[in-house]
Amino acid sequence: MKVLFAGTPDFSVGVLEALITAGHEIKGVYCQPDRPKGRGRVLSACPVKEKALEYNLTIFQPESLKGETAQQTIASLNADVMVVVAYGQLLPKIILETPKYGCLNIHASLLPRWRGAAPIQRAILAGDQQTGVGIMQMNEGLDTGNILLEKTCAITKFDTAQSLHNKLATLGTQAIVEALAHLDDLSPTVQNEDGVTYAKKLSKEEAWIDWSQSAVQINQKIRAFNPYPIAQAHAQSDKFEDKVLRILSAYAIGKVYDAEPGEVIEYGKGVCIVATGDGALSLEQVQLAGKKVANIKDFTNAYNLTKLS
Repeated sequence: MKVLFAGTPDFSVGVLEALITAGHEIKGVYCQPDRPKGRGRVLSACPVKEKALEYNLTIFQPESLKGETAQQTIASLNADVMVVVAYGQLLPKIILETPKYGCLNIHASLLPRWRGAAPIQRAILAGDQQTGVGIMQMNEGLDTGNILLEKTCAITKFDTAQSLHNKLATLGTQAIVEALAHLDDLSPTVQNEDGVTYAKKLSKEEAWIDWSQSAVQINQKIRAFNPYPIAQAHAQSDKFEDKVLRILSAYAIGKVYDAEPGEVIEYGKGVCIVATGDGALSLEQVQLAGKKVANIKDFTNAYNLTKLS
């Protein structure tokens, strides 16, 4: 098929490669404009642009698709379908209707659960045990289109946002290749509005741990916020009164302790157990502000934590 591709982050890269490998003709690649990154604020290309350059594909980076020029360009490319994966822009109705088969979106949840920007993280944060990817016929709403094809995926108690992202990215590539191969045979399924939840964008403010929550809930936050923005707490020790401690991994302990939430109840020899509102949390990998990531054995050898808040 003649395909237009629209995507920006790492999640989209594998899909673009899969479409090329499957033999589809990529008429053009749409991605976000180059943005300044890093401490030097150097103008940098997104992962999709870098991959498109490797294949010498035609790249478009408009700030918006609302303008007449951008819409005429898409029409002139005469694509059969537009595949959209974490592009980062809303598509106007005229563009949704331009390709023969419209625009298909790969969404990393089982819609209508977790419509929106951060479905992977929100699923882990909520304690969901299953998620998946859906191939959706796009309309003007936010992830409200009919579902053409779905693939499910279990969320394990060890999954972080990164590991689940990787699994769903692989599923998404399989799903879109399958969908394009059988596009005329797929039966659209209307989303059930009763099950709608929204996955709002993550904020750094959410990363602060509330130790009055249960150990299970806190561990879900730690996993959901890894690799970004990383769950964190205020730490006290014999060497400092208040420093930010980022927690990258931990596991919940169901045992009940007679201690205040945030109190360190067992410490030393590679162990750091912190009381919570229900159960306790055993820290495994942490990072003190200004320091490198450390496993808990090395950290306990260097510092004597007394409380987290």
